[in-house]
Amino acid sequence: MSNLRALEPDEIEQFDELFGELAALAGFVPNSLLTMARRPNLVRAFNGLAMAALRDGTVDDALKAMVAHVASAAAGCRYCEAHTAATAAGRGVDDNRLAAIWDFEHDERFTDAERAALRLARDAAQVPNVVTPAHFDALHEHFDDGEIVELVGVIATFGFLNRWNDTFATTLEEHPTNVAERTLAERGWAAGKHGPGTRAAQP
Repeated sequence: MSNLRALEPDEIEQFDELFGELAALAGFVPNSLLTMARRPNLVRAFNGLAMAALRDGTVDDALKAMVAHVASAAAGCRYCEAHTAATAAGRGVDDNRLAAIWDFEHDERFTDAERAALRLARDAAQVPNVVTPAHFDALHEHFDDGEIVELVGVIATFGFLNRWNDTFATTLEEHPTNVAERTLAERGWAAGKHGPGTRAAQP
């Protein structure tokens, strides 16, 4: 059960300004943002960061989604694991690759460039951080400095979301739940505290 109720659209005076396009494109607005909507300026600032980290630049969008997924899984945020699995699937990552993503070091479906990026995501998301210069040596074989900044930007953005959603125990929505159950359940994923239930009653 969520620790703080996500607002309903009719409770958000600036809903169309903040979320209208997202609602039209995705079919829903994540409960993480509906919780954040109590402070619209925070939503605007976060949206700017998220768009810059996840959409701008030259790193492949599908790889960015996989990096976000591995970072979220390493951090233990089941909500973000589900969301990033759904994003990766929407960007063309097939179910088998998603299911095997924790075997990226050895699975032949992953390239050396993907391995370097996913290794960074896994190790940067741990506490304490275990990234070493060797990670950057491997990254520089495949990415330029700007692209490495993009990859770390994705990891850091999801560091914020991992803390946000695990702290609030944000309730998962139907679509990411379905994708996670289809692709991640066999390796132990479960919604846990993010599962459906009575929302917290706080105003």
